[in-house]
Amino acid sequence: MFKSKELKSQKRTPTASVGASTAPGYPHRLNFYDLPPLFEVTLEDFEESAIDRLRILAEIESSYARNRSWDELKEVTEKLCKKYLPLHANATALGKINPLEERKRDHLGHFVLRLAFCRSEELRRRFVTTEKTLFRVRYEGELREEKMEFVNSLNFGWVKVDTNERSSFEAELKALEVKPPGLPRTDEQEGPRAQEYVKVHWTKVPDLVAKRRVFLRGGFAYVHSREVSSIVYHEFESALQKALEHTAKMLPRMDEDTRLVPLLNNLSQGFLAGIPSEWSGPPLAGDEIRADMIDDMAKKHFPLCMRNLHECLTRDRHLKHFGRLQYGLFLKVLGLSIDEAVLFWRKSFSNITDDKFNKEYKYNIRHSYGLEGKRANYPAKSCQQILTTDKPGVGDCHGCPYRHFSPENLQSSLLTHYSLQGLGTTDLHEIMRTVKDGHYHVACTRVFEITHASKGVKKGDGIGDGESVTHPNQYAARSIELEKEQSQEGTVMAVD
Repeated sequence: MFKSKELKSQKRTPTASVGASTAPGYPHRLNFYDLPPLFEVTLEDFEESAIDRLRILAEIESSYARNRSWDELKEVTEKLCKKYLPLHANATALGKINPLEERKRDHLGHFVLRLAFCRSEELRRRFVTTEKTLFRVRYEGELREEKMEFVNSLNFGWVKVDTNERSSFEAELKALEVKPPGLPRTDEQEGPRAQEYVKVHWTKVPDLVAKRRVFLRGGFAYVHSREVSSIVYHEFESALQKALEHTAKMLPRMDEDTRLVPLLNNLSQGFLAGIPSEWSGPPLAGDEIRADMIDDMAKKHFPLCMRNLHECLTRDRHLKHFGRLQYGLFLKVLGLSIDEAVLFWRKSFSNITDDKFNKEYKYNIRHSYGLEGKRANYPAKSCQQILTTDKPGVGDCHGCPYRHFSPENLQSSLLTHYSLQGLGTTDLHEIMRTVKDGHYHVACTRVFEITHASKGVKKGDGIGDGESVTHPNQYAARSIELEKEQSQEGTVMAVD
């Protein structure tokens, strides 16, 4: 299965340097990213390739915060890869799609994110962890033949253990043939090569040494073919760490590029709340959202940030500027028309005169709908924008409660707003733990799962396909959708 290598430090052959008929320069869909992309791209492609990849990496980190099992994490990651970053195998790509474009996009997105996440030790650590996980998911899902070709195209400084050496350590190596409990069956275990061994310096497989799954002799680890993936993962992680440190030293040269620096700064915040999808239309197809529906919808479908704003508006008959902006754009994208929005805000601001409302507030409402000023169609704020911009001060109601509330106020608010939907005191420990660790959107996702359990949502489902909440409108839209599905199922059962 493995090519015999000289047991000395050698430079690996970069995976992007070998030609292939299906994807010149990218013979494998697996990639160690040894070389930077050497082709011209538009600024739009530069950004989009990074955003699509960051969607996947952010969900991987969320999966760790949500204590998903490896099988669950792998399933979610594979679904997101098919959606945002597909990579077809050589065997399945022939005559159907062009794998070159897919692999170039994958290559580009990785290097753009290197620029974004090399800036601090913490960012580098998080990037390496998620990239290694993505690589492992792809490696485990790779076709056996293509996986073998990829591994043999690299040089990790290992040596295949020959027959004479195996005879010398027969008893010790025989012990390694016992599969550890819980280890799934993999391609490396199948076929006549299932009992092959390679030896490599023990520093290449520290995880296997710690688990006592190798035989050590003279500074070298004898590794069963079943475990060779650990060498590959360790090499990937080590190479990426060194590359990020090198990139960090080179980054100051880019400070004068006004096109890229703001983009990279924005990407570096992607782990905070994931990468949101754009929400531009109402979730209630064919149904109009009226002003008098908002209060009931807030109690059933709104995330905590919007419930808090609605409560403050109901209580104080007023919201400050950033609160009106955050809540107003949310309602707009939810499907509230301009006429209904004016009616809603006028009714909510019941303690002021018509004249004051028309002079001081009506213009801003129309402006947010693109009917005044520069007539821009403003989108609703995503979780990332709410978390990172316009920090609330004293008397403000905007922002993210999971980040901006004190622990005591947050727990009280959660029980106040969601206890009737199934959230109890026993759920608070898990939610507060994720908040303490800085995974605010994960806490919001868990609240969604708990409060929609009666509609069939299970732990780990998120808002669909395991994805975490990244946008308040995403939360509300999915909640409304689930209610409609349950209502339709009830109608069908009644007819039957």
